[in-house]
Amino acid sequence: MAEDIVAREKFASRLGFILISAGCAIGLGNIWRFPYITGEYGGAAFVIMYLVFLVILGLPVMVMEFSVGRASQRSTATAFNILQPSGKWNWFGWVTVLGCLILMMFYTTVCGWFLNYVVKMATGTFNGLDPDGVANVFGTMMGSPSELIAWMLFVVILGFLVCSLGLQKGVERITKFMMVCLLILLVVLVVRAVTLPGAEAGLEFYLMPDFGALFAGDNPAAQWGHFGEAVYAAMGQAFFTLSLGIGSMEIFGSYIDKDRSITGESLRICGLDTFVALMAGLIIFPACLAFGVSPDAGPSLVFITLPSVFEQMPLGQLWGSLFFLFMSFAALSTVIAVFEMLLAWSMDKWGLSRRQVVIRTAVLVAVLSVPCALGFNVWSGFQIPGIGDIQGIEDFIVSNNLLPLGSLIFVLFCTRKAGWGWDNFLAEADAGKGAKFPAVILPWVKWGIPLLIIAIFIMGYAPKFALWFGLA
Repeated sequence: MAEDIVAREKFASRLGFILISAGCAIGLGNIWRFPYITGEYGGAAFVIMYLVFLVILGLPVMVMEFSVGRASQRSTATAFNILQPSGKWNWFGWVTVLGCLILMMFYTTVCGWFLNYVVKMATGTFNGLDPDGVANVFGTMMGSPSELIAWMLFVVILGFLVCSLGLQKGVERITKFMMVCLLILLVVLVVRAVTLPGAEAGLEFYLMPDFGALFAGDNPAAQWGHFGEAVYAAMGQAFFTLSLGIGSMEIFGSYIDKDRSITGESLRICGLDTFVALMAGLIIFPACLAFGVSPDAGPSLVFITLPSVFEQMPLGQLWGSLFFLFMSFAALSTVIAVFEMLLAWSMDKWGLSRRQVVIRTAVLVAVLSVPCALGFNVWSGFQIPGIGDIQGIEDFIVSNNLLPLGSLIFVLFCTRKAGWGWDNFLAEADAGKGAKFPAVILPWVKWGIPLLIIAIFIMGYAPKFALWFGLA
């Protein structure tokens, strides 16, 4: 069979597995989306709710995805057939690779924005500009097809160049370096932010729970509506931040041995991912409130609001450059991890070598990424009501559909007799030293998590249907 043709690569170290898996999870969902939705839903109270859902939802699904990878020693291209030879689950492999491709269709462009901003910050483009001036710079960038495509291509070339060097010499070595740099920059930026004059207001907003903020509104209906939105946002963030459901984590499970338990390693990866997200808030909220800027500015918080904040700081050009370098490392670590999944999928599916699949996959990703870059300018008129432009459509397909439904498939596969089964999953998750998966939570994993995932899926569509059918 094709899966026996190419020898399986392995990580050189346990640290490499932890940092690379964390790097895949640590991305724009942690350090771009998390701070601004935390700002929108009241700060510390939302953070607590997010952490609860992370433990009861995200962590168990992560253990399942890693377990499928380690047990099969293959990507999702052939993993399901290896573990359940009936062939009834093999179709899902195609869904996962589709999900990773669509994710990269917009992620490469957005990653290019951050790299572009590193250069702009370092060269003084924002010096002396007020928020309107920063917004003009951002608008000019978004309105230039050549600029967006050039940076997108740079991301694609850089990512596949790293992957072409192999798992250990390329993906593991470079991602470990980036992750170490990311963590160092994170600590430096947190220290700078929390020591700013007036940072206390931001720390209080972020660290002192005000559960009344979850019920904002002028009447009971509006208050409970706001609370429902906050619950959905917390569930979604806890779920989406770990990049679960499309095989981007599963592949790294296939590169490790059985000396450590999957549950223990997942706890470490999930903890590192959460640490970065929480620390990102310690950078953004003290900095914003120290300079009288609202922390609920939405997606524009990073690209328009924060450059204006850095402009007001002593040595702001330096701190701004370091911040966007930190953001770039986070985005690139995800790009490299997903590129590795795409390459491994092709190698497993057709028995090809890494060299054979690198160029063709790079070209495919580059071509598929062009519509997103053009969607902000030349094709900006292409919109779907309630979803948005091309980037919004691609994000909606992945975040609201493939991630939750893919995770549901992993849960069903690991808990149903028609799939791999609970006993097989538990044996794999517990193999090796470290924390064991709590078998007593089988009812929650088998029924509670699927119901919660379905609820996330339905709640993601509810406002769309309301708009489409004139109910909003």
